[in-house]
Amino acid sequence: MSEPPEVRLARFLDRTRAEGPGERTAIWVQGCSIRCPGCFNPHLFTARGGVPTRPAELVERILATGTGGVTLLGGEPFDQAEGLAAVAAGVRSAGRSVMTFTGFEYDDLRRRDDHGVAALLAETDLLVAGPFRRELLDHDRPWVGSTNQRFLHLTGRLREDAGPDRLEVTVSAAGEIAVNGWADTDTLDALLADIPRRRIKP
Repeated sequence: MSEPPEVRLARFLDRTRAEGPGERTAIWVQGCSIRCPGCFNPHLFTARGGVPTRPAELVERILATGTGGVTLLGGEPFDQAEGLAAVAAGVRSAGRSVMTFTGFEYDDLRRRDDHGVAALLAETDLLVAGPFRRELLDHDRPWVGSTNQRFLHLTGRLREDAGPDRLEVTVSAAGEIAVNGWADTDTLDALLADIPRRRIKP
């Protein structure tokens, strides 16, 4: 059996409570063929960049965190479906859960004649599907940006209460600021305006 293709990894976050139910690991992939206007991650549109990473290595890193599972984001996970299906299968075989975000509609994915797409759907517990539409901003549900995006429970897992939306801001000892979760631009600007524009000494 041939080895699954490498995943173009843009970001790996060991632990978060802003990208799905409970404490999870989050993976952002590099590259998106959809490119929704107003997307929160336009720097991930291009397929250039990212770190090519073997699925087996990603599974090992995810399981080592001890979290309840992984959330796959992007970029567009279904543009790299075969590699991420191998990641999701490894995570689920260890008893952890998989949540996947996509800008594609679920019915369109199901109609595709693509083994990788079918495999990633089969290894996803909770799918968040649909393109981001900035004219339909969703201020009520966690994790999604617009009201057209659908939560699809593909298995019996991850059916617990979603809880409130969260925005996480972390500052490293080197002064690097990282933000995850979803917020509109005005909220982010107001939040980050209070962070000193200097490096924090270790």
